[in-house]
Amino acid sequence: MTRARIFFTGVGGQGTLTATTLLARTALDAGLPVTSGEIHGMAQRGGVVESTLLVGGYKSAIIAPGEADVILGFELLETLRALPMLRRGGFVVGNSESLQPVGVCLGRECYPPLAQVLETAKGFAARVVMVPCISLAEQAGTAKAANTVLLGAAAACGALPFTVEALTRSIEKYLKPKLVAVNRTALTLGAQAAAASQAA
Repeated sequence: MTRARIFFTGVGGQGTLTATTLLARTALDAGLPVTSGEIHGMAQRGGVVESTLLVGGYKSAIIAPGEADVILGFELLETLRALPMLRRGGFVVGNSESLQPVGVCLGRECYPPLAQVLETAKGFAARVVMVPCISLAEQAGTAKAANTVLLGAAAACGALPFTVEALTRSIEKYLKPKLVAVNRTALTLGAQAAAASQAA
């Protein structure tokens, strides 16, 4: 049986919880048992949003520090903050573009450069894949599809226990009809970006 502990992190408005639900439904459609949990934080004000998805028969939705097989980082600084959740040799798939959290906007925190996040992530993870989710989502038709770009990248590089094709079926099955085309495109662009980054 395929097993994976996936930790999602981002800020409010990025569709982190929507992505969690879509992956959960994809796993269930593949016949894989799923446990999921979420921590909203200050989601309505652009604060941190974290959620978990455990695939393959885990009893609890809690992921302790050092246990996550995969971190899906929807926002660069939050990806950096979440790295202690990853097990040694795990997988990080993240958005390389910033959506500055409240603390940075208020001047309480400094925003790290991408190179620093990458270097730190490589100290935790066996594999790190970063793609420009916001830019690719805008190319697909709306910046709101950045979460789907990240899912496409994660599936394409093998971080998830199912394929890009399985996610495409979930998009067609579970999203509102008017959202299907743009999210299919976003998924494909994310998958292509991940493939290109691995080939580089």
